[in-house]
Amino acid sequence: MSTRTILTVEDDAAIRRGIVDALRFVGFQVLQAGHGDVGREMAVQQSYDLLLLDLVLPGCSGLDILRAVRSTRPTQPVIILTARGEEQDRVEGLRAGADDYVVKPFSVKELLARVEAVLRRSPARPSDIEQIAIPSGAADLSRREVRYDDGERCELSEREVELLRYLASNPQRAISREELLANVWRINPDGLPTRTIDMHIVRLREKLRDDPTQPKVLLTVRGKGYMFALEASEPAKVLAEPAAKVTSARK
Repeated sequence: MSTRTILTVEDDAAIRRGIVDALRFVGFQVLQAGHGDVGREMAVQQSYDLLLLDLVLPGCSGLDILRAVRSTRPTQPVIILTARGEEQDRVEGLRAGADDYVVKPFSVKELLARVEAVLRRSPARPSDIEQIAIPSGAADLSRREVRYDDGERCELSEREVELLRYLASNPQRAISREELLANVWRINPDGLPTRTIDMHIVRLREKLRDDPTQPKVLLTVRGKGYMFALEASEPAKVLAEPAAKVTSARK
């Protein structure tokens, strides 16, 4: 099972350090920020499983960050951290889409219990897919490469890996360009051109050796977006790993 990642946005250095130490002690990976503007950027761009969010921050507020997260990641688990007595802040946070809250000062046991509870009832991110079988071989997402049956390999960029992982996690479903911008690029898709999605699909098809005139892996769904056409349950091929020719990745 992959290690889960927690993003902690808290301006009090001592509290943040305590949270980070406690989370790491029980096995979580941790990202952290102490300023609202930095936290907002990380919250909409980084990949993580749960956000621990203080509401009172320098720069943009925790509520601003929460709204930005909800506009781009509707299902992202969020726990807000509030001072004792700030009931209105808790109410606003819950109304803005927070999953739970923890009142300061809090014990480590309470914080970890709430983190585990929210993660249990939240859908897992599509990060467990590590290998994807394709007609010409297999895409190894953990190594960011495609290995072909003929022994050659081709590197995948980080964005190509995330795009392929998201599509493969939603097989047989037409996914709009706007959804891909929101969940892979982590940006608000409103009014943005989506040509970048099309160009990444073109490059992915090339690297997957998926014939663009008759694709079998990444299909274009007219008027809707793109679809991963293979069954999710199809097992990845186990390929030998001889010294192989590595083709240059196109960025």
